[in-house]
Amino acid sequence: MNKLLSCEFNIDTGNVELRYADRSMISIDCAEVEREVAMSVNARSELDWLIYNAPLDYAELVLCGNLEGYLRQVSGPHSGIEGNS
Repeated sequence: MNKLLSCEFNIDTGNVELRYADRSMISIDCAEVEREVAMSVNARSELDWLIYNAPLDYAELVLCGNLEGYLRQVSGPHSGIEGNS
């Protein structure tokens, strides 16, 4: 994989954008991610904190498929995470 140059939240698009040295870019639609996994205020709040304060951590969790597990861990067993019964 190419060298990551930047990872930041673009408030104009609502996306976390990763830019690489080869000029490629990954853009994560944060609203779509939230609709898929965050069914509670606590989960949405945690996602917002990540997006604004740790966008690289957010992107890694989304791209590796670990976001739901992370939200269950930080929000508790009745967190309103999609797929959680």
